[in-house]
Amino acid sequence: MRLAAIDVGSNSVHMLIADVSRDGHIEVVDRVKEMVRLGRKSFTTGLLTDESMDLAVRALANFRRLMRVRRVQRMRAVATSAVREARNRAAFVRRIQSDAGLPVEIISGHQEARLIFRAARHALGLNGGPHLLVDVGGGSVELVLVKNGKALWMHSVKLGAARLSERFLHDDPPAAAQRKRLEKHLDAEIGALMGAARRAGVVNAIGTSGTINTIVAMARAVRGEELGRLHGARAAAAEVSRVARDLVEANAALRAELPGMDAKRADLMPAAALLADFVMRKSGAGELVACTWALREGVLLDLAQNDAAANDDARRRSVTMLARRFCGANRHGRQVARLALKIFDATAASLRLPEAARELLEYSALLHDVGHAIDHDRHHRHSYYLIKNAELLGFDPAEIEVIALASRGHRKQALNLDSPELRALAAGNRRMVRGLAAILRVADALDRSHFGVVRRLGVRFAPGQIALEVGSLDGHQADLELWTGERRADLLAKLLDRRVILRR
Repeated sequence: MRLAAIDVGSNSVHMLIADVSRDGHIEVVDRVKEMVRLGRKSFTTGLLTDESMDLAVRALANFRRLMRVRRVQRMRAVATSAVREARNRAAFVRRIQSDAGLPVEIISGHQEARLIFRAARHALGLNGGPHLLVDVGGGSVELVLVKNGKALWMHSVKLGAARLSERFLHDDPPAAAQRKRLEKHLDAEIGALMGAARRAGVVNAIGTSGTINTIVAMARAVRGEELGRLHGARAAAAEVSRVARDLVEANAALRAELPGMDAKRADLMPAAALLADFVMRKSGAGELVACTWALREGVLLDLAQNDAAANDDARRRSVTMLARRFCGANRHGRQVARLALKIFDATAASLRLPEAARELLEYSALLHDVGHAIDHDRHHRHSYYLIKNAELLGFDPAEIEVIALASRGHRKQALNLDSPELRALAAGNRRMVRGLAAILRVADALDRSHFGVVRRLGVRFAPGQIALEVGSLDGHQADLELWTGERRADLLAKLLDRRVILRR
């Protein structure tokens, strides 16, 4: 179903158009955003300005035209903090209806927190924990404490970046006394909540808004990492403090030039960074994790009445959807995954592979052939590109790179230790990629015909060798699989420092 979600926020109006499947997969069709600054002065005057309302109405009228072009079937537009607090909100909503032809629903802070939680749970799973969701808007902050995918509490507090900037940070850069007053205000408003999160043993904070995720991007830039994919990226609490210090010590012009900065957010970043640093310090969260799904995605899931996120695994779900998109039923991928896991269980200790690598191997196997959709001869390289650039949910960037590189290594030449992609990984991840690729090469060979001939696979160690004992489907011989497996066992033999023998 093609759906549209519109967020009439304190800083911008933003529309997301996507095809949403029954199992909750969201494939973005179009995305558009206009900065209108509805929150400018409204948090102190209680009124939306004529200028900001004019900009918002014009943008929404264009959104409606775009929805018609994109053949949207259902839509929902929600307005948040700046509109719900304004005394002239009713007149503004009527004007949107009459001039832009769109119905807009003003949602409460609790509804906003619920929709953000729904999106983040769908995107990250949120098992284990506790995790502290933090969404920093222009007017409000939504805080949700989550454990094992369930919300323990939700709060919406009037501490948005635009509101805090207007009220406390009058100088550029803000004076020390202004920062101190802001810190005192944060402590009065959410200090008790952060203390409760600390006592609950919060593991990490998860940022679900553009301003707070810009902090993660800036921390990555300081580390010299490529900015690329932000979803799932992490910044340590100490890095958040360092970024906050850099932001409050620079004026707007210098802030806009800081590595990783989104220049359009430069004026709001000091307040957002001080808030993020406060949350990390007071809650005891060790890391800030970026989540690029938030309110709009929650609205889409609500529109689709999708409940797959409640107990489903976001990682497995997104891998399955990517495989289905490019490989259909993916019988070969599932057979290769089954065989690869058999080899992993027997060899992981010898290859010094951690238990966590087992899941990444399975996903590499399921996705190793997605590149066939682009080209056969170089499909392993196209698989790498598709995996790395797809929106796989619930993974951090390092895990995505491991899956993509292991998939790339499943055919032709063994992975080269001097390749720039491998050199960029931490030593442990380099070893993991080579081990997973070695296993995947053999598992893929053992389904060379794509007919699922190999039904049983035993692994036996002997002095100087390892034997893979193949049991084939009744009435079929595995000659082709055995022949291909012998040719593809080179990397596994090298890493194990023993011969690899394949036999019936």
